Amino acid sequence: MEHFTYKIHVTGTVQGVGFRPFIYALSKRYLVTGTVSNNSKGVEIVLNADSITLKQFLIAIEYEYPPLATINNINCEEIEFQHFDDFTIVKTEEVGEVTVNIPPDVSICKACESELFDPQNRRYGYPFITCTNCGVRYSILYDLPYDRVHTSMKFFEMCEACELEYSNPLDRRYHAQPIGCWECGPTLKLMDNVGRGVLTPTIINKVVELLLKGNIVAVKGVGGYHLMCDATNEKAVSALRERKHRPTKPFAVMVRDMEMARGLAEINMLEEQLLLSKERPIVIVGVGTPRPTDIINPNISKIGLFLPYTPVHLLILDKLNRPLVATSANVTDEPICTSLEELEKLQGVYDYVLEHNRDIVNGCDDSVLMVVGGQQIILRRARGYAPVSVKLPFSLKQNTLALGANQKSTVAIGFGDEVILSPHIGDLSSIGSVGYYEKNIETLKRIYNFEPEVIVHDRHPQYESTKYAKGNHEGLPLQTTQHHYAHILGVMVEKKIQGKVFGVAFDGTGYGEDGNLWGGEFMVCDYEGYERVGHIEYFKLLGGAKAIKEPKRVALSLLFDLYADEALTLLNPTTKAFSNAELKIQYIMWQKGLNSPWSSSVGRLFDAVASLLGVCQVMSFEGESGMMLEELYDSSVEGHYTFAYEDGVIDILPVLKALLDETDTSVAVSKFFHTLVEMIAVVYKEHDTLPLVLSGGVFQNRVLLGLIFERFPEAIVPNLFPPNDGGIVLGQIASQLNLKQGN
Repeated sequence: MEHFTYKIHVTGTVQGVGFRPFIYALSKRYLVTGTVSNNSKGVEIVLNADSITLKQFLIAIEYEYPPLATINNINCEEIEFQHFDDFTIVKTEEVGEVTVNIPPDVSICKACESELFDPQNRRYGYPFITCTNCGVRYSILYDLPYDRVHTSMKFFEMCEACELEYSNPLDRRYHAQPIGCWECGPTLKLMDNVGRGVLTPTIINKVVELLLKGNIVAVKGVGGYHLMCDATNEKAVSALRERKHRPTKPFAVMVRDMEMARGLAEINMLEEQLLLSKERPIVIVGVGTPRPTDIINPNISKIGLFLPYTPVHLLILDKLNRPLVATSANVTDEPICTSLEELEKLQGVYDYVLEHNRDIVNGCDDSVLMVVGGQQIILRRARGYAPVSVKLPFSLKQNTLALGANQKSTVAIGFGDEVILSPHIGDLSSIGSVGYYEKNIETLKRIYNFEPEVIVHDRHPQYESTKYAKGNHEGLPLQTTQHHYAHILGVMVEKKIQGKVFGVAFDGTGYGEDGNLWGGEFMVCDYEGYERVGHIEYFKLLGGAKAIKEPKRVALSLLFDLYADEALTLLNPTTKAFSNAELKIQYIMWQKGLNSPWSSSVGRLFDAVASLLGVCQVMSFEGESGMMLEELYDSSVEGHYTFAYEDGVIDILPVLKALLDETDTSVAVSKFFHTLVEMIAVVYKEHDTLPLVLSGGVFQNRVLLGLIFERFPEAIVPNLFPPNDGGIVLGQIASQLNLKQGN
């Protein structure tokens, strides 16, 4: 049969994932000749084959690709005939615009784990064992294409044994860029908190000994450091809380295996799949019975668990044989520490540090997920899941940089019909976090050789992302996208929805078109724009930004709305949280509107309810009030409170008045949840021919989301991106689509 020459181009996550050796193995199976190489857009295959063999070859690519790869497109064309004597892997081309996906960091694979604990293997106990199917990727990457010279592994010269594996196309470690062993790879070092080395013949054994004695150890991982201590040692966990100034926020717990996980929690099938997945996220699950120590997650019946994803974690947990608190090593509101110099800011928190000499180029925190109504909900998209490439329904006219919001910050670049989203960055509330934010932007621009032609940012004038847009891109056009519209657009892109939708955006605060702080929004949206068809009636946030952390301020403002100055003499949990003098000052602020912006925020409404019912007056972490209300929900309670809805405005005061008259706190909380669902139902009734799309941080509330799924089984929520502000960059990019072109 006559042979022809074909050029096959494969795009997607196809570098650093064993794609070229996979193609090489296929060439041996189908007895074809040619070449395979990486380039700036993906993988290029030049093949001599007959038409039938070509068809089989393409089917094999589409259905048998490596476990870490993802394929966006396979394009094949016949070209001028070339003669090849055999099939070879050729050197990477490094020209042209970069569009190949960055491979994310994933957990150790089963083959490497088996070798790690095999005394006969030359990498037995080696804490950086890896292969083409697992291990670090994005965190060590300087530039694309993904080759060793573009990673922090370039500083480690391979020994002869590793070089042989690296050069053999049929070996599992062929072109595994982080390859190394005891002789040539990265090494561990144990130090105390002032940098003095701890002499010990077996570092892992010593770390386990220190943990068992109640010490806090900073452990350098993939995308940063964890602060670790024995989760069964209440004294150690208490010390970590005190030193890190984290009085009540739940800690994540790393467990050795699913058996240990089940000893702490009740885990369903989907939660188990997520825990065991190659991404190894933190998964929020229900605590087991009997309940583990309350100090891990005070007053909360949920616990965040994750399994070890690096050889170091596996080695420690194998010997320790008990769960570990593993929380990000960072100063409050700052990014995770990625170097020893940054970690020194936490010198008073940890007792020892387990260091290694492979540089972390790109910091990346742990991802966090939960399961509600059989659906995966991402709360923080980072290690294992990011960076990520998303296809747009239409093409952008210009290279677009989206700057996100101010909390749960992420950034994105868009070109053609593709968007690249950064991992979770965090809240832009400190100099360090803003610097880390800017570094992430520069990283994406450098790796993708990307220069923006338009900048998209949030409307809020005080967001650090807005300030960055206005202060760093002189001469470039700036576009704004309304915060809640961006929330809904992001879901539309994820779900590939192209028509109109009915969007419900419930969150903390986002800057509205009228200058008020929106957050209880009902809107009809498409890519051309939106119409705000309903919202929660405005109320005042006493003290402005202070009200975000102090639910008592929001509740007091609503009491003034209900009772005016008579509220000063009321005796309830909210008024008791203030002195008489403070009450009078707050009343004057409310009367005169001093530092009291208007808001329609459902997130702040949660805060107000928590305060009025005596559940929470001052929060120690974001979302605490909502989590505490979740705990009080009783599924046996029926009914909801009455509210007025007129001219697109929902009056919440009747709800709060009825709630104050309730004698049972659990009943009040349960009816409040039902009332929120009823509010959605009432407004949606006027638009129920449209898909119902939900987004915003409030939809991280497990109880509320579960009730909505019961009432509206077809409700659409984001499953691949967070409903919180971490997902709005996708919507900001989408707001720039020009659908009228029809391209």
